[in-house]
Amino acid sequence: MSQERSLYFQGGTLVLNGVGALEAMPEAFRWVKGHWRCEAYHYARLRPMLTGLDIRDTVPRWHTLDLHLHDTREPHEYQLAALSAWEQAGQQGSIVLPTGAGKTFVAIHAIHNVKRSTLVVAPTLDLLHQWYARLVNAFQMEVGVYYGAEKIVHPLTVTTYHSAGDLIANQGNNFKLVIYDEVHHLPAPSWGETALMTPAPLRLGLTATYPEAHEQTDGRWEIDELIGPIVYEVPINDLTGQQLAEYRTERIRIDLTEQERAAYETDYAIYAGFFRTRNLRRTHGKNWLMELMRLSAFDAEARRALLARQRILRLLAGAEGKFAILDSLLREYSHEQTLIFTENNAVAYAIARRHLIPVITHETTAAERKHILEAYQLGEYRAIVTSRVLNEGVDVPEAKVAIVLGGTASAREYIQRLGRVLRKVGNRQAVLFEVIARQTTEEGKAQRRKPRKTAHAHR
Repeated sequence: MSQERSLYFQGGTLVLNGVGALEAMPEAFRWVKGHWRCEAYHYARLRPMLTGLDIRDTVPRWHTLDLHLHDTREPHEYQLAALSAWEQAGQQGSIVLPTGAGKTFVAIHAIHNVKRSTLVVAPTLDLLHQWYARLVNAFQMEVGVYYGAEKIVHPLTVTTYHSAGDLIANQGNNFKLVIYDEVHHLPAPSWGETALMTPAPLRLGLTATYPEAHEQTDGRWEIDELIGPIVYEVPINDLTGQQLAEYRTERIRIDLTEQERAAYETDYAIYAGFFRTRNLRRTHGKNWLMELMRLSAFDAEARRALLARQRILRLLAGAEGKFAILDSLLREYSHEQTLIFTENNAVAYAIARRHLIPVITHETTAAERKHILEAYQLGEYRAIVTSRVLNEGVDVPEAKVAIVLGGTASAREYIQRLGRVLRKVGNRQAVLFEVIARQTTEEGKAQRRKPRKTAHAHR
């Protein structure tokens, strides 16, 4: 009696059963441990081929969902256009919208239209909890959460990039649609593997900052291959004044004090002298700083240069002139909800003490963060200071002023910070202030930044 010819899912791979080693199989398959196997992400492409080979498909374990959308807000035209573009592209690909433009809302409508088991992958626990709340509110149904502390799986489940590998290896064929929030994280080697492991034929990536080509090389995955191409993109400037607030950006330059300047020049001479002498930028390109860190583990001169760099960053983050500008801006905008972004926790806590305002860092507990954001939304706090943790994705109650102390942020962080103040409330204009030190590395970084179609910086 001949063995049944079938395709099944196992640990992130597709495995053919009852098919001999000498039979011609699609090129994705490799003969491994007595079976034809391939990565599960080939499933959508292979499925029609297998029909002609008389192979029974046992991979899908996903369900049809009886979804009723309880979120009655009307989508904007651009959100409907984004959804339509994704559907016309075979329900594969990425949607690129500015922070605050409602990417989660678009995804909720995609889930509602597909009506199949769905896995949402988020980069942080904050975003996991935010997705959980949005999905429960939208569909009024049980939603699974899968991460270190909780491992509850339902046909609609949210996980993190960190935990997705384990979930997908064990139950990846339970989901027909996979959504990667902040998909610009996916090229990272370990994260990208999760997209290889899922057989989900429907894939949606969401981001405000799609990575450039050079950010998807040197061992990093290409999002187009894992999710599909960009199917819809709207730059910030196309939405301001309508769905997003009118805004302006202002770059404010400060001078270092004499003492700060002397310390800066001394440490910069040590730091720059090393990487120039060793030609690190020429030999290692954009990875030269990683090479400096590697060398510092055993090379005393490299260690001295790295410590000098760290002192420079601390000096620039806490420069006296920045505190003076912050004082004046907080007085000028005392009637507005304001967010203050710093480069490190020490400066964030110093500002909190100086102005008696709440601070949110990675050390802030979930309960404390919840209290701060709710009080901020009610107007009990006019300002919050944070060190990086509010950069990405987390809903911050509408603020109209953002103050960024430092020019070291990447273009991606800049766009995300700008997005925090762009949620439209009436006709009020939003403003982002970037405060940097003259004749320092901050100026060069700020000038080299070329955000994807974002606001112009004013001198």
